[in-house]
Amino acid sequence: MNRSSMREEAFKILYSMQIQGNENKQEQIKLYIESNNIHNEEAKKYIEDAIFGIENNKEEIDEQIKKNLKENWKIERVSKIDLSILRLAIYEIKYKEIPYKVAINEAVELAKKYGEDTSKNFVNGILASIVKEENIT
Repeated sequence: MNRSSMREEAFKILYSMQIQGNENKQEQIKLYIESNNIHNEEAKKYIEDAIFGIENNKEEIDEQIKKNLKENWKIERVSKIDLSILRLAIYEIKYKEIPYKVAINEAVELAKKYGEDTSKNFVNGILASIVKEENIT
């Protein structure tokens, strides 16, 4: 399983948790991995790291999103799909030292596949603003 596939699986779990609620993350991850026949140890590790890393830094990640929304927008207005994609990409850029160009490109690809027609531009714009604001190279 390549990194793009692992990222896509992590996104799917993040999105699922937003819909279902966050009772027992470890159990939700375990059930997802079992039901989707994910046997690759690297993939399991990546998924768990992403889910728990985002949860542990959610306040700061969401603050980054809020700061880069248009004036009359609130984070509650952002679709759950776009929010999941943004959280994953921001986590990778800020906490995992994934090159920002890679993280943004992968996020835009997920937005094209799962989001609405405007999602790819929205995700790209928010992430580009964060990279510029944080002066990430």
